Amino acid sequence: MEKKLNPIKDIFFSKKVTKFVGRVQGEFELIKENDKVLIALSGGKDSFVLLHVLKRMQLIAPFKFDLAAITIDAGTGIDYSPLKKWCDSFGIEYILYKTPILEIMNEKKRPGSSPCGFCARMRRGALYSKAKELGFNKLALGHHFDDAVETFFMSMFYNGMMKSMPPKYKANSGIEVIRPMIKVREKWIEYMVSKNNFPIINGEESCLALKDSEGVKIPYAREKVKNWLKKMEEEEPKFFQRMESAFENIECHTFFMKEFIK
Repeated sequence: MEKKLNPIKDIFFSKKVTKFVGRVQGEFELIKENDKVLIALSGGKDSFVLLHVLKRMQLIAPFKFDLAAITIDAGTGIDYSPLKKWCDSFGIEYILYKTPILEIMNEKKRPGSSPCGFCARMRRGALYSKAKELGFNKLALGHHFDDAVETFFMSMFYNGMMKSMPPKYKANSGIEVIRPMIKVREKWIEYMVSKNNFPIINGEESCLALKDSEGVKIPYAREKVKNWLKKMEEEEPKFFQRMESAFENIECHTFFMKEFIK
């Protein structure tokens, strides 16, 4: 029998992570009484931290809600069995959803294109449909504040639009998608991961779509923006604090949008 571990005592929690997750929960009421929350567990560092922060919240919150974790198997050859073993040891329900995403990608991909964006969209769709099928009303994703800031500048630099990642939104399927760590810095997540022995899965190193496909274009935009933001923060340590403030103080009438011009 698998040894049962204590979800609070046997995990090291970063105080900053739990503080800012609590702040987002208080501000946006992401999880409410009797919610059924499905956590997207990819096996990466962000999803592991999200898993344990929400399990901790479930145990200490003054209201009840259900919790489970799901992994989307895209058919890319990744062994997800360590995730089930880990969840079982903490008493967390685990669901592995096998899909033919890799097969579909190979049929529809364009030569020289990156499979990552296409795969991400299909995995998200699979999460939405499976969450609804299983009776969950909320889907929790592990995006953090660095993701939100990177997305903002990527959209502006490469797509000519200004958008980021909201703490919550309603998907077309009716599922409410929540991001409990959206104000958490990535470095705080990395610190928490370094203090625990999570069975991290590196998707890029394991993915057959990247390893076996010829002429695949490796995504570079996010890494380029990430490196630029790192330099910005080195020059101005409060850069990300100001970005958080900016995301809450947008003066739409100062842009070229007719509907907001006074």
